[in-house]
Amino acid sequence: MAGGAIVSAAGGKEYPGTLTLYVFLTCVVGATGGLIFGYDLGISGGVTGMDPFLEKFFPSVYRKKQDESTNQYCKFDSQLLTAFTSSLYLAALIASFFASSVTRMFGRKWSMLGGGFIFLIGAALNGAAQDIAMLIIGRILLGVGVGFANQSVPLYLSEMAPARLRGMLNIGFQLMITIGIFCANLINYGSNKIKAGWGWRLSLALAAVPAAIITIGSLFLPDTPNSLIERGHPDEARAMLRRIRGTDDITEEYNDLVVASEESRRVKHPWVNILQRKYRPQLTMAICIPFFQQLTGINVITFYAPVLFQTLGFSGNAALMSAVITGLVNFIATFLSTFTVDRLGRRMLFLEGGFQMTVCQIIVGTLIAIKFGTSGEGHISKGYGIIVVLFICIYDAGFAWSWGPLGWLVPSEIFPLEIRSAGQSINVSVNMLFTFVIAQAFLTMLCHMKFGLFYFFAGWVVIMTIFIALFLPETKNVPIEEMVIVWKEHWFWGRFINDEDIHVGVEMISGKSKDANVA
Repeated sequence: MAGGAIVSAAGGKEYPGTLTLYVFLTCVVGATGGLIFGYDLGISGGVTGMDPFLEKFFPSVYRKKQDESTNQYCKFDSQLLTAFTSSLYLAALIASFFASSVTRMFGRKWSMLGGGFIFLIGAALNGAAQDIAMLIIGRILLGVGVGFANQSVPLYLSEMAPARLRGMLNIGFQLMITIGIFCANLINYGSNKIKAGWGWRLSLALAAVPAAIITIGSLFLPDTPNSLIERGHPDEARAMLRRIRGTDDITEEYNDLVVASEESRRVKHPWVNILQRKYRPQLTMAICIPFFQQLTGINVITFYAPVLFQTLGFSGNAALMSAVITGLVNFIATFLSTFTVDRLGRRMLFLEGGFQMTVCQIIVGTLIAIKFGTSGEGHISKGYGIIVVLFICIYDAGFAWSWGPLGWLVPSEIFPLEIRSAGQSINVSVNMLFTFVIAQAFLTMLCHMKFGLFYFFAGWVVIMTIFIALFLPETKNVPIEEMVIVWKEHWFWGRFINDEDIHVGVEMISGKSKDANVA
């Protein structure tokens, strides 16, 4: 007789099963979709700081950089230069809407494969670029690849993982992003030393490596039980669930997924249904969390770390090495979060990370103000520079074990199946929209706001930390299909969810599970 699910400490069911080697390996392969996003995040800032690249594509910026009389804050202020970086994220924003339909109709793995393949083509174009047009077209294709991967990978990981380990396995996506950033920073440091002046081509072309990894890897990935049921393959879904849980006692979880899928089929227009009152909590989080994630200012560090460090008076090689250091800190901190997210919970990491980032941004802004003031004149000594890099690293660590991975994890685990693809598309689209805005505006903002830019981001971190404290319930260890209970019990969001919504979402599941067990 099947043992069935038991009630977890978090108030939801805890299904039988364990973390199998099979599901661990599939999640590792799936998470490599984060490599393409991370590699691009790391590579673009380093390339835009390389003199041969600037001289070929952005000669006006190159001349301004060489001019000692130029205000230190404004050396890289160019809308065309920022368009090189930000065009990718605008393309990713648009692509994520198409990715939603592909993910729902054909499965998560095919969305990942398509994203990796398109990114591969973009990498080839960028590496061979002869003019701005070729460069931007390559960036747009990279963006399409990122849009597809970012839409499908977090969903895939959340659906494959056991509920009690969902945080750890989902953070694998962010961990791969940090590995991509770190590798890109190392490659930039090495390619900048190539005297012939073509090092930037190597940096851009090597984006093909992470693209090939996810493209080939996705061919060997199984689809999730959720997706198989959703697309009408119940026997395959049951076999897959049995395999990934490492037990034959999967009746309870399988029946819950079936009922969720039946509810999903009744929803003909998920983009309309997601606007219903009962989905207001999830929709709010899918908009606010990625919005706030970008206003932490992390992309100031990630996109433009070498440019930022050069602005602060570091030499070219020193700036790239500082970016390598922050990339390493980013990876280590994200790795640590995989062991804490399912123990300490999402809320605690969000709140601690917010406090840490606020303090560090205020300190960094003050250190820059003391040295450069508003005139932008001055020079940072080696010792002073080490202090600045230290606090940037502490800030980076705060983001990497909180808002970085949780910004992808929480939105991917809170939506019911019937609107999950649409919800994830909104999450990715908002993320890409404000990534684009920050990428496009940062160098101009730095030129005009100077050291006050760090205070600006610190203010936003305070706001978003208060938002989490008030409005985000704890979601650790709660099965995705029972997440509605968490929202119903929340002091604010409970008013948007009626008792019949709980009845449809949970009691029907329990009833069908009991009927199946009796049978």
